[in-house]
This record gives sequence, C-alpha cells and structure tokens, in this order.
Amino acid sequence: MAWQWFHRLGSPRWFYEKTSRWLVWFAPLTIALLLIGLIWGLAFAPIDAKQGNSYRIIFIHMPAAVLSLVGYYIMAIAGGVGLIWRMKLPFMVMQAAAPIGAALTILTLATGSLWGYPTWGTFWEWDARNIFMLVLLFLYLGIVVLGKVYPVRDAADKACAILALVGTVNVPIIYKSVDWWYSLHQPASIKFTGASSIHPSMLYPLLLCIVAYYCFYTLSLILYTRREVLVREARTQWVGELVGAPNNGDKSGGERHA
Repeated sequence: MAWQWFHRLGSPRWFYEKTSRWLVWFAPLTIALLLIGLIWGLAFAPIDAKQGNSYRIIFIHMPAAVLSLVGYYIMAIAGGVGLIWRMKLPFMVMQAAAPIGAALTILTLATGSLWGYPTWGTFWEWDARNIFMLVLLFLYLGIVVLGKVYPVRDAADKACAILALVGTVNVPIIYKSVDWWYSLHQPASIKFTGASSIHPSMLYPLLLCIVAYYCFYTLSLILYTRREVLVREARTQWVGELVGAPNNGDKSGGERHA
C-alpha cells in the first residue's frame, strides 16, 4: 500500500485532480493567516526598545529567509527523487520551486537591506550571511535558467537536479554563518533548545507569520506545479479533455521536449 501511494504521488494527473479540491479551502486559509500575522506584527506588536518601529520588518524578512532555505531543500529533494525513481512529477515540483525560492530570496535580501540601513547605517555589507544568501539566489536563478536552455526536457531536469543537490551545501553554511564568522547579523532569536531572546509579545506574531509563510509557500508551489503539469502534459488525452481541446491520441505520454 505504501509503495502504491508513493507511486501515485508521482502521477501528474493524480496530483492535479487532488490539489483542485485542496485549493478550495487552503487558499482562503493562507490569505487569512497572512493578514492576521502581518497586521498583528506590523500594527499591534510593541515598539522595540532599541530599534523602535524599524524592527517590524522582521515579520516580513525572517519568514521569507526561513522559507528561502527550507524551499531549497524541498527543491533539491524533489530533484533527487526524480533522479532516483525517474518520476515526472518530482521534476515538475523542482522546476516550480525554483522561481518561488528565488522570489523569497530576493525579498529576504531587499528587506534585509531596508532593515540594515537604520541598524548598521548601510544598505549592504559583505557580511558572511549576506554573501551566502546571494549565492543562494544565484543557485535558484541558475536552476531557472538551466531548465530553459536545454532543448531536451529530460536532460534539463537531470542537470537542474544535480545542481540543486550540489547546492544544498550552501544552506547549512547560511544557517551557521553567524556562529562560524564575525557577523553583523545577530544569532538566532528563536531557539528550540533554550529560551528565545525575543519577547513573547513579538514572538507570537512572528511565529504566526512563519506559519503563514509556510502555507503561502505550499500554496504557491501547488499552483506553480499545476501550471508545470499542464505545460508538460499538454499532449495527453486527460489535459485535452480538461481544457476542452482536441488531442492527438497520446494517452500516457507528456511533453518530451522543452
């Protein structure tokens, strides 16, 4: 049963049909969590004693940073599954995750710069974490570009998967950079093995924002993957029936070339 379930997860058609039902309730839930978390943090959380209101950008910056790192692992794992088990859907998830991760990384760098100016007096410093976050952005963009330049889809997927797996070494470096090198960034404010350094009145809305960003990431990944499914499976009978277009009789195959 577990093996059958695993292979069902690799079916683009099964994924598309199942997620159609999920989106009905998951999209409104995500929007509600984002609105509540951001309004709570940006409007009602107390003013910080040292940074004043400028710290409020943490409610946008930190969740984006967390998801840019977690999203890279999701992308790399999807690529690894596609390489090992030769499934089509994991490769689609990998390609869908790349632009989302790139956007979150850009948001992280942009909000970090806006937060850094009143804190450090500059928009950018060649700080260890900044440098490796920039590397993360280049990795994401590299996978986006690499997925489009190869004329053969299978070759593009394999090349992107290998690059994604190699790039995973950058993620723990980003996480530990504030401990390994002198850094303008402060150590982690939220800790699972000890007391957090952030006050509960700020911690709770921040945690809610992180949960909301996780939901937003999941929603975006589902939508982008559904788009990727339709593009790659455009020549199949089930997609033809879905969009009401005539098909060429290909009942099982998908797009073989970019």
